[in-house]
Amino acid sequence: MDTTMTSESNEFAPKGSPFEPVGADGVVRLSAFSTPIATLAGDRMAGNIRAMAQWCGDRGLLLSPHGKTTMAPSIWEQQLAAGAWAITVANPAQLRVARRAGIRRVIVANEFVDPTALRWVYAQHAADPDWRVICWVDSVAGVEAMAAQHDGTAPPIDVCIEVGALDARGGVRSEDEARRVAEAVAATPAVRLVGVAGYEGVVTHGADAAGLAEVSGYLRRLVSIHRRLADLYETDEVLISAGGSAYFDLVAAELGPEAGTQAGSSTLVVLRPGVYVTYDDGIYTQIAPQARGAGPQLVAAMHVWGRVLSRPQPDLALLDVGRRDISADEGMPVPQRVNRNGTWRPDTALNGAAVIDLNDQHTYLRLAPNSPIEVGDVVRLGLSHPCTTFDKWSTIPVIDDPDIPDPRVTEFIETYF
Repeated sequence: MDTTMTSESNEFAPKGSPFEPVGADGVVRLSAFSTPIATLAGDRMAGNIRAMAQWCGDRGLLLSPHGKTTMAPSIWEQQLAAGAWAITVANPAQLRVARRAGIRRVIVANEFVDPTALRWVYAQHAADPDWRVICWVDSVAGVEAMAAQHDGTAPPIDVCIEVGALDARGGVRSEDEARRVAEAVAATPAVRLVGVAGYEGVVTHGADAAGLAEVSGYLRRLVSIHRRLADLYETDEVLISAGGSAYFDLVAAELGPEAGTQAGSSTLVVLRPGVYVTYDDGIYTQIAPQARGAGPQLVAAMHVWGRVLSRPQPDLALLDVGRRDISADEGMPVPQRVNRNGTWRPDTALNGAAVIDLNDQHTYLRLAPNSPIEVGDVVRLGLSHPCTTFDKWSTIPVIDDPDIPDPRVTEFIETYF
């Protein structure tokens, strides 16, 4: 994969790595790197990207992957090449990365009221009218904040009315409120109303019947507000967008029928999942669509490898992986395999093993008292919620197969958090 990005400064050209030891056979192997180290399984990741793109395409849905998961322009390029309609980001700093990376259509899934950032966007848009930014707005005050930075000549920024939920994140709480904000948008040339949007992940973290019903109810309200604003849309291409990584099957079911049905225009239903690119071995195996027999079949493609530093008790090992290296906000890492001197130990070596705690630089691995794990062994860890593992690594090796004892390193991914 060519990781060179479009940029006058060549800012996103591959930087390489100071740790690229080449073996006698001319191949870079994972064993030549120090631990801890995070890896991406290239073939698995590519398979996930293809599977999600095809799943959306088969249902007439557009895909705008949430780029904040990886903040890796080279991965964004893979997603766009597979058919993604846009890339989603969450804040002005991430938008600047997308701009420098040459991404032509960007969703900012958030309110956008920072004066400095707004002036920058309007200036960029004036210089390059075909560069498209779509963001959220949920208040008349937000509309006024955007209008205050518009010089009267730049093209408007496209906005969607964000629909929220009680005691949750941003977004209007009622249809009447949505209407007031939409009317304020229509009254200023600084912004243009192009749709409605929301994030169903704020409604619940559950995947039981009650949780799924809550999500579906929220999505139906999003559709209702979308219809209520039909006469105020300022484009023939109207957007209705939702869809994190946990409930996009419900988004497809509730929003999908709206595709192409807006009177006098075409309605585009845009999903914004991010985690699918690597999936995980933790929370998403419990709440993502495939856990309930829906959605594309995804495979965990990110791991962190750590070495046993100490066996201070018969039932405890300490690894050189900590909160600085791996996510723990949505569940502890999952011990999967043990490598000793380039050979997998029997799977029984981790029978009964579990990560019970993390410090900044240590993992506490509870073991069965008779565990054969020794100081120096390398443990492959699965993870939960990859977003907060990506942001701990500026350079991540891509390997060919995480299931062989000493994978080949094929390239490096750079992240820009």
